[in-house]
Amino acid sequence: MDDFTAAHELTPEQAVARLEFNYDHACDTLRESLARFVKTGVGPTPAERRHFRYPRLDITWRPTGPVPFTTRAWAKMQTPGVYSTTITQPAFFRSYLLEQLEPLVRDFGVSLSVHVSDLEIPYPYVTEGGDEFTRGTVEVAELARIFPTPRLSTVGDEVADGLWHFDPDRPRPLALFDAVRTDFSLKRLQHYTGTNWRTIQPWILLTNYQRYVDGFVRFALQELHREGSPYVALHLPGGISVRRESSAEEAAAIVARAPWQSFQMPAYSLERGDGEGGTTIVNIGVGPSNAKNITDHLAVLRPNCWLMIGHCGGLRQSQVIGDYVLAHGYLRRDRILDDILPTEVPVPALAEVQLALQEAAALVTGDRGDALKRRLRTGTVVTYDDRNWELRWSHERRRINLSRAIAVDMESGTLAAQGYRLRVPYGTLLCISDKPLHGEIKLPGAATSFYQRAVGEHLAIGLKTIDLLRGQLHSLHSRKLRAFDEPVFR
Repeated sequence: MDDFTAAHELTPEQAVARLEFNYDHACDTLRESLARFVKTGVGPTPAERRHFRYPRLDITWRPTGPVPFTTRAWAKMQTPGVYSTTITQPAFFRSYLLEQLEPLVRDFGVSLSVHVSDLEIPYPYVTEGGDEFTRGTVEVAELARIFPTPRLSTVGDEVADGLWHFDPDRPRPLALFDAVRTDFSLKRLQHYTGTNWRTIQPWILLTNYQRYVDGFVRFALQELHREGSPYVALHLPGGISVRRESSAEEAAAIVARAPWQSFQMPAYSLERGDGEGGTTIVNIGVGPSNAKNITDHLAVLRPNCWLMIGHCGGLRQSQVIGDYVLAHGYLRRDRILDDILPTEVPVPALAEVQLALQEAAALVTGDRGDALKRRLRTGTVVTYDDRNWELRWSHERRRINLSRAIAVDMESGTLAAQGYRLRVPYGTLLCISDKPLHGEIKLPGAATSFYQRAVGEHLAIGLKTIDLLRGQLHSLHSRKLRAFDEPVFR
């Protein structure tokens, strides 16, 4: 294993290149061993198995002078020592890794080293479809007996949830998610969204209605055929894509055959070709369980932001169906995160996102000042885990009254709490589709008319918000989301 002895005192570029080399070698060796076992029944030797390991990245900081000041919320050192994490898919995460490492070396003089970790790569994580090597000839149970498999004992969010325990004889965590936690989520993303996780973009819209997805697809196709557009491809569920060079007829045919109904939370990703990061929209369906599920997995990609654009019930007499609610607080009655993030922990609104959402609404609607205030109201959103919360009105009335909530839904509070918990900037802009306290309920005819009128404008506001935030990355990833004892990486 001479090629895999530890490499020390590396530059950021050298460190990432070494991570890529070690990772590719480990995956290639594991794949070769799988193929041999399927063909001959001969499993890996202990010596071969030592190659099936994730690479590990260490940084060491031993300051000898004043600690430099930085306004960055990430890539900053606070406590001397050694920090470590295992890395997967380093080629995909190259830009992210360099974004973290370059300022650490430049501003703090940390030293970088790459090692082979003790953590084996589970064999399903080196396959794309999962059956490349078996083709029905080998039972999964047999592979699990011979090769490394995913073990729940190695997957967790202890770092993100502040549950890791400092040990002076062990390195501190360098990142929120290690390699096996990341790989776990990458596979889940492919399962739930129906798209290759590599195509998911860093700006994410989350919605609870397919009509928003349909509108996004129409926007994407227009952009792909607009001269001067920065967008180059639309990636669809089922692993198919519309390219810029596709004709309008070809694009329509490709979209029509996308099997989005086969996936629980289908995702559509509009890719840019200028390095600025495109946009993904995910139909997360209804409820806090789905909201937590998808964001648990999206978070490992370290997106720049996720925004909720969906429907809600208005709780004030002065509101009109079709008005907007910009959430600046959440009454979390979803219950799904109560043990992880207690409800007494405040989930703050992020000023950068709030301002961008409000400005986007003004630009898209053409309204400002009092005219905009009549259509867009800022306040607290109550998020329930029970769609029929109205049947408990006598129990919920006082709590809603005390919270001053102006809208009710089933996802926004969960998505905001997940963004806070997993350090991903978040925001919520909802559109009122009914007013349950005032007899304006969602009836089929009225709902259809509302959808046709409101969805296009609402989606346009979400897309414009992302455009505004693209130029604010430094302030967007703010200190509001970071604790006093935080991993170094964003």
